[in-house]
Order: sequence, then C-alpha cells, then structure tokens
Amino acid sequence: MDNKAIKVGLVQQANTADLKENIKRLTENIEICVTQGAQLVVLQELHNSLYFCQTEDTAIFDLAETIPGPSTGFYGELAANHGIVLVTSLFEKRAPGLYHNTAVVFDTDGSIAGKYRKMHIPDDPAYYEKFYFTPGDLGFHPIQTSLGKLGVLICWDQWYPEAARLMALHGAELLIYPTAIGWESSDTEEEKNRQLNAWIISQRAHAVANGLPVISVNRVGFEKDPSQQTNGIQFWGNSFVAGPQGEFLAQAGNKEAANIVVEVSLTRSENVRRWWPFLRDRRIDQYGEITKRFID
Repeated sequence: MDNKAIKVGLVQQANTADLKENIKRLTENIEICVTQGAQLVVLQELHNSLYFCQTEDTAIFDLAETIPGPSTGFYGELAANHGIVLVTSLFEKRAPGLYHNTAVVFDTDGSIAGKYRKMHIPDDPAYYEKFYFTPGDLGFHPIQTSLGKLGVLICWDQWYPEAARLMALHGAELLIYPTAIGWESSDTEEEKNRQLNAWIISQRAHAVANGLPVISVNRVGFEKDPSQQTNGIQFWGNSFVAGPQGEFLAQAGNKEAANIVVEVSLTRSENVRRWWPFLRDRRIDQYGEITKRFID
C-alpha cells in the first residue's frame, strides 16, 4: 500500500446564468466525488458563474466577493462536512476598483489553508480578463494542507514553465490548474485539435520537467457571447490528471460534465526524481537572463 497516495476528485461542469443552480450542482458533484473516496476535490476556474470575461461590462463586478466572504463560508463548511481539502476559484473583491481571479484552498476542518491570485492575465478576443483582474501579488508559493503542499495556479498560468518551476522549487507536491478554456466555433477542426493538444502537452511537460503530478480541471459546454462579437466559446473539457512522467492517470471527455476520482501517488514523484534528476542538473549559474522580457 502506498502511504503517500491521495484520492483526487475533479469536477468538470457546464454552467448556466443561474448561480444558485451552478452552486447546487457543484455541491452535488463534490458529494459524488466524496462517496468515491476523494480526499482532495478540485473545481474549475470561476465555477460559480458563467465565464463572464467574453465581454467588458462594469456591472459584472457585482459578482465579485470579499475573501473571507459568502462563498468562502459556504465552501469552507462543505469541506469541513466532508472532511476534504477543496480547491475553489473565486472572483475576489479586494478593494473598490481592485479585483483578482483567486483560488482559495480549504483544509479538512473548513479553514482557509491559503489562496493564490492568478499571475498571468490574458487579454484576447472572448478572454478579456485584464478588464476585470489585477495580476496576482502573492507569488508562486504552494499552499500547505493536511494532505501536502499544493502548487495551485490558474488557467493562463498553465502555459508558463516558469510558474510551474517556481512552485516546484518552493516544494509543491502537486501542480493544480483550475481552468476555463475552449474553442471559438469559426476555427477549423484542424486548428481546434492543435489548440487542445498544445494545452495538454504543455501541462504534461510541466509534470515531466518537475517530476510532479498535474491536475487540470476545465469547464465544459457552450457559453454564448452576450455582445455577439464572437460566436461564443465551446469549452473543451478534457480535464485530466497526469503523473510525474506525464502519463495520463485519468481524463474526461470534451462534451459532457464529468466527475473523476483517481489515486495519485506522491511516492512515485520521489522515485521519478531519482531517475530523472532535473533539479540536480539545473545550471542555476547561467539562468540570470531569464528575467528579461527579451534578449536583443
């Protein structure tokens, strides 16, 4: 028996404009994961609502909440009732005019173990996040829980090897990515496949390069663009867990909501790092220029 194994639950959900209904289904899905033995449950990015960043609308700031606040109270109680570690993703109101895209992690007693504010903020058609979110200022620090140190990052962060590496160097035992990403309908099937594969490959590469499991939880389903400037987003699901050599441990489909529970070994990470000692062989004396924007 692996005494350093965690049963992880992933909730891949399709949301509607009805926040109460979304939260009701999240609650039910968390319970399903718990009945299957989940000790750690991870939710998708901005899981209470639709992905509202398809448009720039000041009224949407009314969705934001303080931390602590109503949602942290609710999810903290859920975590305590089930005795799980729970990774949530909330729209944080830090101060008037100052908002963040923030992951909040609850420990098994319902307390807030820590939070992470999304560091890399996209600004692309249908993903106008810079309008809503100030870049995070908490750095790349794992969150200590009763199950281990969780390297929680958010969506656009998943494309940056620097973020994953810094979490690993700070002692993260898992890399976790709540996500909201999908296809625009005008893209060709070939382009859609390239995008999806790039997303999966990038995160599996973080697992390999750092010798750590990766948990990526994406939303699924179609969400229209209220402005009608685009054809909306078909979120591509494909939530997955990869082991420390990038191997798939579990993966959801791209069309349906899904709950996945899978056992993740932390002992395997130790063994893989002994076989492939990438951290040992890093040339830290030669990486000074990595902090430059570009080297002309």
